[in-house]
Amino acid sequence: MAAKEMTLSEMVALLDQELQPWLFKDYCPNGIQVDASASLDAPVRKIVTGVTACQALIDQAVALQADAILVHHGYFWRGEDAVITGSKRRRIETLLANHISLVAYHLPLDGHPALGNNAELARLMGWQVLGGMEPGANPIGNWGTTGREMSLAELGQELDTTLHREPLLIAGSDHPINTIAWCTGAAQSMIDKALSLGVDAFISGEISESTVHFARENGIHYISAGHHATERYGVQALANWLHDQTGIEHQFVDIDSPV
Repeated sequence: MAAKEMTLSEMVALLDQELQPWLFKDYCPNGIQVDASASLDAPVRKIVTGVTACQALIDQAVALQADAILVHHGYFWRGEDAVITGSKRRRIETLLANHISLVAYHLPLDGHPALGNNAELARLMGWQVLGGMEPGANPIGNWGTTGREMSLAELGQELDTTLHREPLLIAGSDHPINTIAWCTGAAQSMIDKALSLGVDAFISGEISESTVHFARENGIHYISAGHHATERYGVQALANWLHDQTGIEHQFVDIDSPV
């Protein structure tokens, strides 16, 4: 469809309506983080999407003549130094100089039941979602089934093939896997919630040293499938939805990260 004439604030209002960020207690601001519009009524015709608003992604957005960047990991995290120096200054300077605005959604993009990172991981892997890992209407993380009984090695191989990133496998026991829980990104500490759900295995992005011992001592398999690798897909689904609603062009740029 032809792109509607939509300003940055109008575009973000539409995204807010879908993601409902006010329902989440987050670690960073959601929505507009840097407004670099040339004017208040300047239309957004093209966006670049990515996982993290690093300098390499910004440089690609400049080359692609984007009006805005839409990411999962933006700026201004709780507890970080508020002073704008070094790489933070260079990133923001590049955005402002090229009139490229930055829009970011963190937990709202993890938790969305259709467009979120966890929903997209389940879709890609063919997992059946049976519920959320947390109570309430907006859980972060899901649990369900793999669709067939498999070993830890087989599940790891399926993740490797789908995400193109070799996962780290921690065996909790020798039992097969039927039920799983998963939460993308740095959600390794949620393994205790997975254990309370009684699932056979837990999958997240990152791993901590303590996660290894928890899995072994409590008999639950654990897979670290990569923070970046598990969170590439929500922002793409969101941008595809935005395109369907407005016709705004988007291009996903994958700036690889081994973590």
